[in-house]
Amino acid sequence: MDGPHLIYFSDPMCSWCYGFSPVVDEIRRNYGRALPIRLVMGGLRPGTETVTTRERAKELAGHWTHVTEATGLPFDASLIKRGDFVYDTDPAARAVVVVRREDPEMALRYLQALQHAFYAEARDITQGGVLADIAEEFGLGRASFLAAWDEEDAKAETWRDYALSQRAGVTGFPTLIGGPNDEGVFGVVTRGYAAPEQVLAVLRAWINQIAA
Repeated sequence: MDGPHLIYFSDPMCSWCYGFSPVVDEIRRNYGRALPIRLVMGGLRPGTETVTTRERAKELAGHWTHVTEATGLPFDASLIKRGDFVYDTDPAARAVVVVRREDPEMALRYLQALQHAFYAEARDITQGGVLADIAEEFGLGRASFLAAWDEEDAKAETWRDYALSQRAGVTGFPTLIGGPNDEGVFGVVTRGYAAPEQVLAVLRAWINQIAA
């Protein structure tokens, strides 16, 4: 991207990224396409193969309570408590990458739809069928979406996102950075969840600095 923009490192199955979704909405509401957001999949738990134990599910549900307290967003932990759920974040991240190819703005909305489906509705977004169902809601053809989602180049592109996240030194999600400045440098807007007013204040200060 040319000109000032944001890079958003996120994951569809990151609870604090779900909590951050209203913040992204506020950024879009205030700046729209004048401040583009480049979405990068961070890679929370890609390739996980072990079943989520009852103890781990209880621990996760506890974390989710903190997100609810901070944001007011709803959670349904019934899926992870089912006893056979594998918390592999790669399928959903790859689905976002496929949608991003169609339209980066749509990818942001699709990401939020996946987060709501997983956290608020306990839908299993590790499954291609569920991912395709939600893609259809955005006007994407089911068969073409699933074909693209299953291709090796989509898998490779998703893992390139993870590598970019690591090279950028991102250690937690959400992470939002903005730039470039006159020297081509990007700066951190937030590492981890921050309230909408806090993020918008940082963005206003940055944009005013650019304008000056």
